[in-house]
Amino acid sequence: MNISPDTFQLVLHIMVILAAVVFVALYKIKAGYGILLNEKWGATLPNRLAWMLMEAPVFIVMCYLWVASPVRWNTVPFIFFLLFQMHYLQRSFVFPWLIRGKNRMPILIMLMGMVFNVANALMQGHWIFYLAPADRYPITWLTDIRFLLGVSLFIAGMGINIYSDKVIRELRAQGDTKHYLPEKGLFSYVTSANYFGEIVEWLGFAILTWSYSGFVFFIWTFANLVPRAHAIYNTYLEKFGEQMENSPKKRVFPFIY
Repeated sequence: MNISPDTFQLVLHIMVILAAVVFVALYKIKAGYGILLNEKWGATLPNRLAWMLMEAPVFIVMCYLWVASPVRWNTVPFIFFLLFQMHYLQRSFVFPWLIRGKNRMPILIMLMGMVFNVANALMQGHWIFYLAPADRYPITWLTDIRFLLGVSLFIAGMGINIYSDKVIRELRAQGDTKHYLPEKGLFSYVTSANYFGEIVEWLGFAILTWSYSGFVFFIWTFANLVPRAHAIYNTYLEKFGEQMENSPKKRVFPFIY
């Protein structure tokens, strides 16, 4: 892959600036899918299909970058690849087909998600497989505190995310389109436990790779999900006022926000 380290670094700087813009913008504009679905976003697709089309490109692009890399079988980069792909295998090809109800997603939001996902696969894949110095990830990296802490956070975050999605899913009977206030698991403490899990997951990935590209993905995850968690919290206040008034729930970070 013919991208210089300097160019790659510049791209990452730009992505951080864009994430800051997105963070501010999403406090003003609600991304209209899920419980925030809004017809002003235009034509829609069924949720299951839209989620798969939005998430699958990152899995596919990352596979290509791995296959084309001369270090694809090096132990540590290969483990990074497996962890990353484990998330997107579940997100692309398992999660969509577990969705209940007949909700839809705006095509525009799906396309924006696809663009970011491809960009993210290129960021992570280029660093791990092409730009990381040859001595950056020796086999001893697997016993480094950064790797051990990062993997622990990644697995814990993924578990929280998957379980929380299950809690939301089981609030509905098949074909039901109503929204309900989740209470199980970390939903006792926040209204967006699934987002909390995903934020923890990608913080873990940033730590276990100890890379600027991993950090940029964490920043984007934070910038996208925290404002959305705020919007969902306010929506729950409108829909479930009495329950919410008597609840200690925060938005996304237990006891904090």
